[in-house]
Amino acid sequence: MKSIPWLSYLALAAAMAIVGAYVGFSKALVIVFPIFILAWLRFAIAAVAMLPWLRRPAGEARLDRRTQGLLFLESFFGNFLFSICMLFGIANSSALAAGVIMAAIPAVVAVLSWLMLGERVHPRVAAGIACAIAGIALVSMARDAEGELASGSLLGSLLLFGAATCEALYVVIGKKLSATIGPKRISALINVWGLALVTPFAIWQLPSFAYAFIPTSSWVLLLVYAIAASVLTVWLWMTGLKHVAASSAGVFTVFLPISAAAVGVLVFGETFSVAQTAAFALALAGVVLATFPGPARAGTKDWPAPPT
Repeated sequence: MKSIPWLSYLALAAAMAIVGAYVGFSKALVIVFPIFILAWLRFAIAAVAMLPWLRRPAGEARLDRRTQGLLFLESFFGNFLFSICMLFGIANSSALAAGVIMAAIPAVVAVLSWLMLGERVHPRVAAGIACAIAGIALVSMARDAEGELASGSLLGSLLLFGAATCEALYVVIGKKLSATIGPKRISALINVWGLALVTPFAIWQLPSFAYAFIPTSSWVLLLVYAIAASVLTVWLWMTGLKHVAASSAGVFTVFLPISAAAVGVLVFGETFSVAQTAAFALALAGVVLATFPGPARAGTKDWPAPPT
């Protein structure tokens, strides 16, 4: 009998749980850090950590103009716009809402792959897309006992969906890049682009940044956030993929919304309303339907690495 790669499964589950956790914990960071400075610090810390990954491995071709352009787009959508939309979105929303909305990433990937790559959307995936849309609509419109939006604000929900769309574009563009460049070098190069893109906005916010009043605990959380978002999740995911088919690995994205929601409930004291519970159930159903591997088909695409 073929042995079950439990350690690889654990690595994949941990990668997605960490992604969901740092989305949730970023709620605490946007309270004390100006958002553009927070994004700049994240990219700067990760750039130092991934410095060895920038070196071109022996046997890897030099970057041509097309590849350089794809790397820029990968960073613009997957690093720069994702970080801005996610941070501004979480500042105007809740960790619970973020978990539900970010769970739509596989569904958005399926739609963009259909529009941009001509991939066929199978009925099961279409059902997952419908569940994701229903979950987002429900969590965005749900109101608490006082009649206020439970998600925080409609703007926050829209920004979080924008972040999910940016990460979906990151996945689609990454399918083209991964054919010629290794995953570690892709991560390092697009992180440098992200640092360059956010620098002018960080300089604009710098005069209002009272760094002396930032508590030590927030600096520690920032360091953990930067390493987890840009380095640790990539390593865990790639380690898991060594012994698990990429199509099967997509199932583990279910841990993203669970982790983000857990942070919201256990750390920030958020509570599930009936509507939020239903939205969360729809989100999980959508993830499973959109990512659960079905019968092998000719031309089926592998699932790429998760959002970083």
